[in-house]
Amino acid sequence: MLRRILMLLLGVAAAGAGHAACESGLAERMHAKLYPNRALDERLAACKPWPAFPDRSIVVLPIRHETSSAGAKVFDLELLLIQRPDNGNTERDTVIGRIFQPEALDEDSATAIQDIRIDTSRYVLAAGTRAFGLRVRYRGTAPGSSVAIETLRLYVPQGGKLRQVLQEIELDHDSGEWDHSCTGRFEKLRSMLSVAKSTSNGWHDLQLSRTRVQSRAQLQEDQSCTEKPLPARFDTVTLRYDGERYRVPRSLREQVP
Repeated sequence: MLRRILMLLLGVAAAGAGHAACESGLAERMHAKLYPNRALDERLAACKPWPAFPDRSIVVLPIRHETSSAGAKVFDLELLLIQRPDNGNTERDTVIGRIFQPEALDEDSATAIQDIRIDTSRYVLAAGTRAFGLRVRYRGTAPGSSVAIETLRLYVPQGGKLRQVLQEIELDHDSGEWDHSCTGRFEKLRSMLSVAKSTSNGWHDLQLSRTRVQSRAQLQEDQSCTEKPLPARFDTVTLRYDGERYRVPRSLREQVP
């Protein structure tokens, strides 16, 4: 059982370790241009071409903020939409959309940010409006328990800015507590976000389909360890646009670190 939990966390860690800031150096160049006097967390920085729009790239700059009074590491986020020239001249990279979000991320002694990834799935929210996502993976660090969480936010270009239209919601969640020998409780949540045909205030609704599986492990009389899964639970949550953003019920936010 312990091995299974460790493999889960190591898998998340390996994915995070393999995620370089930007092989082309785009994130570092944008940081040097916009925030020369502030520290960039290169481990978490990300960039990705946006396939729906030729010659455009999305860049995420996690800027280190002062450590909070509680000892948490706090990060400001700068998200950029970059127009890149056809001839590859990096000096002509142009910012055509941006948003600055102060104190957008934090990690403490119990939770660490594993990595940040840009999601360019087909989020067509309205005619002429396409979003991209920001996925953040967290892992727990407290002894005797394990937590791995992935969250999602959505942004759309608007004029020369980027606008967040979906606040951070929890997509996947793995958690467990055990006695380091066998006895323990485990839970796994998996979610899929899709764009619905129905609309609210002119924008397509979002549907979040979720599957939750719980299991219990217990040491048997013969000293074998048996894990028993409980019946899976399924539900679908519809998120509707209120004219400014998608309304998110508290149940989707309460587990986000």
